[in-house]
Order: sequence, then structure tokens, then C-alpha cells
Amino acid sequence: MDKQLEAAMNKLLDELKGTQNQDGSWTYPFETGITTDSYMIILLRTLEINDSNLIKSLVERIANKQQANGAWKLFYDEGPGNLTATVEAYYALLYSGYYTIDDKHIQKARHFIISNGGLNNIQLFAKIMLALTGQYSWPRHIPIPIEGILLPAYFPINLFDFSVYARAHFIPILLVADKKLQLTTSASPNLSDLTMQRKANWEEDLREWQTFFSILKGGIKKLIGLPHELHELALNRAETYILQRVEPDGTFNTYFSSTFLMIFALIARGYRKDHPVIKRAIKGLRSFITTVDNQLHMQFTTATVWNTSLISYSLQEAGVSSRSKTIQEATNYIRAKQQQFYGDWAIHTPYILPGGWGFSNVNTIVPDNDDTTAALRALRTSVLTKNTDRFIWDRGVEWILAMQNDDGGWGAFEKDVDSLLLTWLPIKGAELLLLDPSTADLTGRTLEFLATFTKLNQSHPLVKRAVHWLIKNQEQNGSWYGRWGICYIYGTWAAVTGLVAAGINPGNASIRRAVNWLYRIQHEDGGWGESCKSDQEKTYIPLKESTRTQTAWALDTLITAEVKKTNGIKRGMDFLLSNQEKQNNWTTNYPKGQALPGSFYMHYHSYEYLFPLLALAHYKKKFVEDDKS
Repeated sequence: MDKQLEAAMNKLLDELKGTQNQDGSWTYPFETGITTDSYMIILLRTLEINDSNLIKSLVERIANKQQANGAWKLFYDEGPGNLTATVEAYYALLYSGYYTIDDKHIQKARHFIISNGGLNNIQLFAKIMLALTGQYSWPRHIPIPIEGILLPAYFPINLFDFSVYARAHFIPILLVADKKLQLTTSASPNLSDLTMQRKANWEEDLREWQTFFSILKGGIKKLIGLPHELHELALNRAETYILQRVEPDGTFNTYFSSTFLMIFALIARGYRKDHPVIKRAIKGLRSFITTVDNQLHMQFTTATVWNTSLISYSLQEAGVSSRSKTIQEATNYIRAKQQQFYGDWAIHTPYILPGGWGFSNVNTIVPDNDDTTAALRALRTSVLTKNTDRFIWDRGVEWILAMQNDDGGWGAFEKDVDSLLLTWLPIKGAELLLLDPSTADLTGRTLEFLATFTKLNQSHPLVKRAVHWLIKNQEQNGSWYGRWGICYIYGTWAAVTGLVAAGINPGNASIRRAVNWLYRIQHEDGGWGESCKSDQEKTYIPLKESTRTQTAWALDTLITAEVKKTNGIKRGMDFLLSNQEKQNNWTTNYPKGQALPGSFYMHYHSYEYLFPLLALAHYKKKFVEDDKS
């Protein structure tokens, strides 16, 4: 196996080295389905920006993803199709002008939409988009008063109880809802035949919010000022909040969806469609465009910092010298992306200097814990050789230490954004959408970094609290739920590698339960595969076939947790080594990341290479090199 292992590693090394950019970064696509493609077409048509080349290319991509039954899916094994995605694609194709209602593909999509309940059954965000563009009526009474953003920090519910992701969407939605903005053009399609009731149905979306709204309105009544003055103050504060968080590239917090909403919110505030801020936002969104399978794709954001940090670390784990040109250039890129400005995170941790890293190459104020530890892993060898990097390292480590939640775990963006009151909201996945609680994947990966690359050990109170949180939150079957990957395999990989790095004995009961669970779900071909359905059902659901990325996560877990090479490890290695070629089938393109269960999944094109390389490198170090020594 040794020669086969070397050959496989060299092939992955050559692939990764060969795709590095001149600035030291890697820009593998961050593919997020057809929703962003659809929304970009709708946005350009609504603003009457005639970018025919872009629109036509996005139309081709959307059309190519349609299923035989007329629907669109979020992932391969989703079932007949996804109603919301199908409505979004249907609308975009019609609005593009390249398809008409009589086209057979449009008719198939229309049949699927109607047979599944029409527009009234789609998700809330899509209803808002349709309302903004004149295809769905706003509710007569907006039950969310914009004055709510004026509530002080000591109030039981306030703006900064929401996650930074939720704030970036909630605030522009409040602005457009207050105005009941609707923008149509002469080219707007008519989707009224897809509304299966005489009136747009918001009641089911809003009825169960009444308790929350009562609390909110009670607080607003205590604010000092005349109602009209408070209303105008809230509008101005919402607008200011948005404008202060526009990145240098023109996007709002670097997300496509929040920038989309920002544009409509500013129009609701009286901005012209061709206002410089809006034009800059469109330019920023265009910079997210990438190429997938020879077609343009509108990324939700870029994953450049994330890709670069993970790949640099994987290369170094595989034996690439930190003095090599590849690693030196990657190090220079990562070093330059450490954030220098305070963001919303400082509301919860006001006494810490900026020191984190963000996900995107254009992100300057929204750092996150996972990107920060990934960047620091990639930089750890340069710190030993360059004194100038020590300050960068110390700032990063101090920042990540300060982000530990009071419960002992880590969330994604901010500290202690986990108000139980917000979990009462009747939003599907409210905890993940509105809050930023501790998660097994973030806690495990942060713990692994701190235990491996800093001087913190098992006796340190911070480490003890993190270990306690992980063990307390283990599932009964031995797995852990992963918030940002698919799903239980991902969470288990992060948790086990973190616990073992922190000094937990591989014979510990929690570790053995996790290991035994992985052996139980191993496929006959030696690999592992997990369905995106797992995150919706909140239980492990197997994928019918194995994937290289999920096999690498499972294998790396076992390599970490086992003292000796087992038959399960051997079978996993055999799968990886016998499936070196990019399979170019649905398993290769299957999403391995998730943001919103049932709504938003992510296919990281880099994962196909970097995680198998990491697992192979760790296998070589533990079971080949150590055996020879």
C-alpha cells in the first residue's frame, strides 16, 4: 500500500499546487445551487440592467439543472423536487426573457408548482422576494415594528440577540416591509396563477409570532418619544446600520442575499436604482461570479480565505515545507487577511483587539471562529521562523479564546448569541437561523487547534469547559451533530479530533462510542456517505453511495482515535486509494456543507482534494512512518 499511498498523495499535491493563484490564494468554487443564479437574474431585470451575457449564461445553468419532472432539487436524493427552488427558477427563467410560458420546460415546472400547493407553500424568504418584485401581496398589517431595533441592550429581546447573519437580513427586511415596497417593470412576468388562494397567505407564517410581537411591542411602548419621531429614528438607524457595514467591494456583509435585500431597502429609503451605492453593490455581486462546468455561477460569497487556509494546512501536513514557494505565498496571503477593524462581534466581547479571519476575500468586519483557527493552523510554522508573525498569532489566539461561550463551547461568529427567547419563534430552524449557539463542529475544531498548537492542555479551565460541553452534547448513538457540514460524520470528526488532541484517552467511553458508531455506518465499499436529509431530520440518514470527502472525515477520525490500524481503517483507505480520480458523478457534486437545513447547501469544490489528502497524510504519519521508526 505504501507505493499506492505515495502515488495518491502526490496526485493530490500536484492538483492543489497547480491550482494556486499568483497571489497565493486558492479560489475553488463555492457552489450553492441555483437560488443565487435565479435571484441575480431577478435583481438585474428588476433594476433594468441589461447584462444579456450574464443573464443568458445563468439561464443556461438553471435550465440544465431542471429534473425530468419539471422541478429543481437542492441535492440529489431530496425526493421529487424542492418547491421553493422550483418557484425561484421558474420565475427567473420567465423574467429573463429567454423562456415563455408556453415552453414545455416551463409548463412542467408550473405543473410541479401547482401540484405542490403553489406560492403559498414556499419558504418565507422567497415570499419576501416575490412581494418585493410585485408577485405576492404584502400582509395588510406588518406585525414586526421597525421600532424594535431601538430597544436597548438590557431589554429581554434586542437587535444584538440575533446572530450577525440574521441581523444582516432582518434589518433590510424591516425597511422594505415598512414601506411595503413592490418594484415591477414592463418585463415582469405574472405569477398570479400560481397562488392557489384568492389572497396571499401570510397568516401561517405570522400567526404564531404573536407572543414574540407582544413582548416587542411592550418594550417599544416604553421608549421615550412621539410615535412618528421614533418611527423615523428607527428608519434612519436601520439605514445607517446597513451603510456602515458595506464592504469595500460594495456588498453588505459579503453575502449575496443580504446585499440583494440591501438594494431593495435603499430603494425603499428613496435611493434611485442607479445610485452609486447600488451600482457598487451590483459590481460587488458580479465579483462573486465563478465558472462551474463551463457555465457561470453566482456564488453566495467567495470562500477564498477558507480554501486557502485549509489547503495550506493540508499541504503542510502532507510534508510540503513551510519554506516552499507554495506555502510562503499562501502564508503571505493569509497573513494579509487578518482583520483590523471592529465588527458587531465587539458588542459581546468589547475588550479584545480585532484578530480574527473571515470566510471571503472581501470580508473585513465579519470574522468567524472556524476561519480564524483554520488560518492560524496554516500560519503556525511561519510563527516559529518569523518574529514578525508572532503578533499576528497572538492577536488571533487571544481573539479565539475570548469567543468561547459561557457554556464552554464555541459558535460561529459571536460570543453568547444564544437567547432562549428567540427559539420560541415559529421559524423552521430558528435556532440555527437566528442564533449562533455553541456547536460540536466549531467547539471540536477550536479545541483541536488550541490543544495542538498552543500551550493549553487538559488541565486548563478553558479546555476543561470545552471538553465538558462536547461530552455533554454527544448523541445517544455516539455521534455529534455538525452545524456547518453534512452532518453527523462531520460533527463527529470535529469532536473526536478535538477531544483526543485535548488529552482525552482514546479508550474513553465517549471516544469509543463515536468510533463504534462510525464502524456501524461504514459502507460495504469501505467508504462513508451521509445524506443532506440528516440535517432536516436531526438524525443520521445514510447516502446510498460513499463520497470521498465524508470518507476522509470518518477515516481521519478513526486514525486519530485508534492506537493500531484496524480493518475498518484499512477498508476506508482502500476506498480512498481506489477512487483517486474525480468521479464526475453526483457523489462528487453532492453538497458537503450546509447553512440552513432544508434551504441552503454548499458544495465546496476544494474538499474533494484537501480532505482526502489530510486523511492520507495522517495515516502515513501514524501507521507508516511511526511503524518504521
